Amino acid sequence: MPIPKNKNELLAAIEASYSKLKIDLERVPLKAANNIEMEGHAKGTLMSPSNLVAYLIGWGELVLKWNRKISKGEMVIFPEEKFKWTELGDLAQKFYKDYEHVSYPKLLKKLDQVVLKITTLIQERSNDEIYQIVWYKNYSMGRMIQLNTSSPYKNARIRIRKWLKLTYNL
Repeated sequence: MPIPKNKNELLAAIEASYSKLKIDLERVPLKAANNIEMEGHAKGTLMSPSNLVAYLIGWGELVLKWNRKISKGEMVIFPEEKFKWTELGDLAQKFYKDYEHVSYPKLLKKLDQVVLKITTLIQERSNDEIYQIVWYKNYSMGRMIQLNTSSPYKNARIRIRKWLKLTYNL
């Protein structure tokens, strides 16, 4: 799917990539949800399916936080306070830790809620607000949302499908 260029394409991209990912995340055996066996987001690290979901929640919550701050006219530190774009592996580790004590079923519900909040945010804005106003450097709100939702959902689906096939032949 090409890079979304408007509000409707963005919503369609999120829906398409998330609905496919969700099916695969629900195939993860509960007993294996915390097995640290997949390649992690930082070079040389491993993660579990729960970590993968925590990562997606973390980025989704950042998108929502950025929007809240920008809407209030507050300064946003991208990607997150205390992290630089060159430290995304460390940020991934933070997301894993933030949710390490949350059960896999609760993580899946939380991810559903975050995705719903993001799609609602998009639906409540005009196309111009989403694609004509710069959020970060030369990136619009729509592009920043896409980079932190539909694109990572596609990547996560590749990771989880590979792990399910190698580990469970599913």
